[in-house]
Amino acid sequence: MGSSASKAALGATTDEPMEPKAKHLADLIQYINGTNMSVDHLADVLSEKTGNSSWVVVFKALVTVHHLMVHGNERFIQHLASRNSLFTLHNFLDKSVIEGYTMSTFIRRYSRYLNEKSLAYRLIASDITKTKRGTDGTMRTMDTKQLLNTLPVIQTQFDALLNFNANPDELTNGIIHAAFMLLFKDSLRLFAAYNEGILNLLDKYFDMRKNQCKESLDIYIKFLERTAKLAQFLKVAEQVGIDRNDIPYLTQAPHSLLEALKQHLASLEEKNDSLPPYRLDVEWPQPSETEIAGGMKWQLNTYTCTSTLWRHISIPPVPHMQARDPLRVKPHVRPPPRACGSSRRQLSVCSLSAAARPCPARATRRSPGTWVLASPL
Repeated sequence: MGSSASKAALGATTDEPMEPKAKHLADLIQYINGTNMSVDHLADVLSEKTGNSSWVVVFKALVTVHHLMVHGNERFIQHLASRNSLFTLHNFLDKSVIEGYTMSTFIRRYSRYLNEKSLAYRLIASDITKTKRGTDGTMRTMDTKQLLNTLPVIQTQFDALLNFNANPDELTNGIIHAAFMLLFKDSLRLFAAYNEGILNLLDKYFDMRKNQCKESLDIYIKFLERTAKLAQFLKVAEQVGIDRNDIPYLTQAPHSLLEALKQHLASLEEKNDSLPPYRLDVEWPQPSETEIAGGMKWQLNTYTCTSTLWRHISIPPVPHMQARDPLRVKPHVRPPPRACGSSRRQLSVCSLSAAARPCPARATRRSPGTWVLASPL
């Protein structure tokens, strides 16, 4: 490890109660991005710093590690994932100063997230926040088995991130604010991949076996719960001064979608995995979507949002709904995209948002039918 990198690592983790200096972080990024530069010793130095008794030193070491995970060469997070253990700070407590009690709580939560981020890399063999997105991206092209293995890993990492759970009045110093900013950026990237995996899961749901449907339904319900928590997390981000144009708002998935998933599973259990003889056709207007860019670096150094795509998902019949259906049968038509009427940047998702308005739906007894979903990215 070069002397300049050693100095930068030590300079980034001093006991000054301020965030790591940008020049030290830049030197470390330059070092680990260099050809054939070993990251082992750098990881050792930062890990050793987390053994300090001062919350300032420990927190700054964690922020530095997170910064290198996000902006550095993949070899760094790959090395962290290869370690048998990373941060063992679940009992950390700095009693030397009053602020130490509060900051120790966030240090314990933050270290858990970094551990989960590293473990997720080990299990998935990639940093899910940096994988390719879009219709031909990683999460949209996974088969059913891969999805059922990958989505729970993303859920666990997402839980650890949201568990940071800081209120605006608790972001009282530059160190915890720097940690929150890194978590904010990770939350958007992670949720984008999470959402694309859910869309892929829904696309495959009505062709799955019964046991796979049970697992997928549980994953989808948990996704809705986590989306509601993300909305709260984003409110904090807005309150601490993050530009509103960098904060996407979440659109609502129709409640009828969850009901359709449950009733399809119920029909499989009743019919022993056989598909129903006819289907339900439900559609709703396509939400508009704008590019999410600005200051956010979604994937590596650039991010471009694709236009909204329509997906067709077969849905089983709901006999009692069809029997009562007063609506006339109309042929399925793909409506053209509509221009965005909002000045705010929007992320279209199958999720929950207080600001979202429910979309009208039409149900008809047709075969085959489709459920039309908007793709987020």
